[in-house]
Amino acid sequence: MRAEKQYLIAEIDSYLKKSDYLILANFTGATVADVADLRAKLAAEKAEFHVVKNSSLRVAAQALGLPDLDSALTGPTAVVVGGKNAAGVAKVLKQFFKDKQKVEVKAGVLSKKLITPQQVAQLADMPSLEVLRAQFLGLINQPASMFVRVINAAPQGLVNVLSAKARAGAAQ
Repeated sequence: MRAEKQYLIAEIDSYLKKSDYLILANFTGATVADVADLRAKLAAEKAEFHVVKNSSLRVAAQALGLPDLDSALTGPTAVVVGGKNAAGVAKVLKQFFKDKQKVEVKAGVLSKKLITPQQVAQLADMPSLEVLRAQFLGLINQPASMFVRVINAAPQGLVNVLSAKARAGAAQ
């Protein structure tokens, strides 16, 4: 294999190792300014957008044991990788496509499983990682607060009865 190809494959390999997800996109019709704008938005999620050669991506993906991407490797291809929040990155891509109608998701890989563009869209519709954590903590906290209210109800009821009895006695 030529040195240039080995370098390209090694570079793509380093991109793919940055996260446990990968989103493939078709960027046909996107201008340099559009791609720069998308990169800036992805940077907020600590993700990266790289234009790659399909053949080099195929070789790098096979070397890392990723699922077969051949069905998505047609036409111009860009990879989106990096960051810990795959749902947040999918949201950015979905919003960018909605606004510009230029970058289209071809497929994705999440935890070494191939996902369709529709599943990437579903991922984008999920709440962010911070929201999910807050909801989870709320669920954990709720039974404890209910338990405290139940424990507190008996003494509070006794205090209310004694207080009412004292008011009734003072009124007579």
